Amino acid sequence: MINIGILASTKATDMQAIIDAIEAKKLNARISVLISNKEDSYALVRAKNHNIDAVFIDSKNKEREEFDKEINSVLKKNNVDLIILIGYMRWLSEWFVKEWKNKIINIHPSLLPNFAGGMDKDVHEEVLNSNVKKTGCTLHFVDESKDNGPIILQKEVNIDDNETIETLKEKVQKAEQEIILRGIKLFDEGKIKVDGGKVRILE
Repeated sequence: MINIGILASTKATDMQAIIDAIEAKKLNARISVLISNKEDSYALVRAKNHNIDAVFIDSKNKEREEFDKEINSVLKKNNVDLIILIGYMRWLSEWFVKEWKNKIINIHPSLLPNFAGGMDKDVHEEVLNSNVKKTGCTLHFVDESKDNGPIILQKEVNIDDNETIETLKEKVQKAEQEIILRGIKLFDEGKIKVDGGKVRILE
């Protein structure tokens, strides 16, 4: 069983899929702690509702590395094996990324490398403005670059003619939840290998 630490700034909607899978015994994992940098984020409420340790750490007036070191001590105290970023609206420090190399995964709401660098609805708006027919989501390891770490899994979704930012977000979120759960399972089974900046999934 692996201990998961989640970093979130907003609602952490995708976390609910992880909670549901754990409670249904479909996932051999536990969420040890949820950390948010926003005191009013629904992620904290969601965690408390499921008896998950919920920690608010204020990021105001702190250097990036100083803040990340505070987070790091909470993660270590909770024996975290894998960190998942879910709607986390901060870039991580180089120090933190090195400390947790190949143990931080992020879900991005597009098919990377397309539409990298943005967050949440901004990405969906950019996708719709570009008139592409497909988008999707990407589960990837976090490295020192922005949205450019080794890709673990991707899932496509079709864009309908009358698509809005909200309907697209809902569609993509469903795909996100599927690949997050698969990614956690593969990580737990030791089937993800990073070699030369690329991920190999072992049979």
